[in-house]
Amino acid sequence: MTFVEQMDFLWSSFVALDWKMVVMWVIGGTLIYLAIKKEMEPTLLLPLGFGTIMVNLPWSGAIGPEGPLSVLFNAGIANELFPLILFIGIGAMIDFGPVLSNPKLMLFGAAAQFGIFFTMCVASMFFPLNDAAAIGIIGAADGPTAISVAIKLGSKYLPAIMVAAYSYMALVPIIQPPVIKLLTTKKERMIRMPYRPGNVSKATKILFPIVITLVAGMVAPASIALVGFLMFGNLIRECGVLNSLSETAQKVLANLVTIFLGLTIASQMVADKFLVPETLLILGLGLFAFVFDTAGGVLFAKFLNLFLKEKLNPMIGAAGISAFPMSGRVVHKMGLEEDPQNHLLMQSIGVNVSGQIASVIAGGMILNFFM
Repeated sequence: MTFVEQMDFLWSSFVALDWKMVVMWVIGGTLIYLAIKKEMEPTLLLPLGFGTIMVNLPWSGAIGPEGPLSVLFNAGIANELFPLILFIGIGAMIDFGPVLSNPKLMLFGAAAQFGIFFTMCVASMFFPLNDAAAIGIIGAADGPTAISVAIKLGSKYLPAIMVAAYSYMALVPIIQPPVIKLLTTKKERMIRMPYRPGNVSKATKILFPIVITLVAGMVAPASIALVGFLMFGNLIRECGVLNSLSETAQKVLANLVTIFLGLTIASQMVADKFLVPETLLILGLGLFAFVFDTAGGVLFAKFLNLFLKEKLNPMIGAAGISAFPMSGRVVHKMGLEEDPQNHLLMQSIGVNVSGQIASVIAGGMILNFFM
C-alpha cells in the first residue's frame, strides 16, 4: 500500500467513525477504570471493556465471519460452553459445610429468588416473554446463569443482560446495605446468632453434590447442565483425591474462562446493538430485580421470627442472592458495625451458598417454563 493509499484509508476510517462508536469507547474505558481503579470484577470487566473498544472501530477485524472474537463467541458462548466450564470453577470454590450443618439456611436461598419472578412479570409488560424471563434472572446476581438462560431463550439483549448481571454483582457492597437498613431496625441488626457447627462427615459432603444433581434433574430437567457442572466442581473439591485439580479449577480455570467470557461477550457490544433505549430499561429492571431479591430474603427472615423463640438476624436473608461470597461478607460487616461482637460470617456464607444453588435451579425452572 502506497503512502497516498494509506492516507486515503485513514481518512475513510475517520469518515466512517460515528458518535455511537465514541460513546462505546467511553463505556469501554469506564469498565476498564472500574476494573483497575475500583477493583470491581477485574478479571471480567477489564477484558469486557477492552473488547468493547476493539469491536467499535470502523471495519474492525475483531468481529465478522472470520473475526477472532466472533469465532470465540460461536465456540464458547452461543453453545453455553464458557459459562458451564466456569461453573466447575465456582463449584470448586464453594464449601457447603455451613449449609449441611444447618439445612434450614437453604430456605433463605429460595426466598431470595423472589425478585427474579417478580421482575420477569414486570419486564413482560415491555419485552416479549422470553426476553422478560432472561431479564428477570439478572436478579439472581449470577452472571453465568444469566448468560446461559439468555442464550437458551434466544434473547437478543444478551450483552445488556450480561453487563447488568456482572455489574450488580460487583456493586453488592453499595446496593445491599441501604435496602437492608430500610427493612430492619437497629435492634434487629444487633441480634446475635451463635454459630453451632455440626459434624458433617466427608461422606455427606461427597454425596451432597450427587444428590442435589439428581433432585434438580427430576424437578427442573433443563437445569441439569447448570447444576451438574456446579456440583461436579464441588465434588472435585470434596472427594479428597483431586486436590491439585480442585486448586486449578478454582484459580487457573475460573480466571482463564472469565477472561475469554469478557472478550467474547464484548463481540456483541457493537454500538448499533447496545446503544438502544432497551438497554437502559434492562439495566433498570436488573437493579429492580436485585433490590427485590435482597428484600425478599430479609422479609422472609422477619416472617420466620414471628414464630421462632430464638430469633434470627434478618440481615442474613439478604445473603440469599448468588453473589458469592460478596453478599455474605457484606452482611457480616454490617453485623460488626452494629455490634463488634456480632459475628455472622458463617451463617451469612451458608445462606449465600444456598443462594447459589437456588439461583441455578430458578434458572432451570424458567427454562422449563419457556423453552
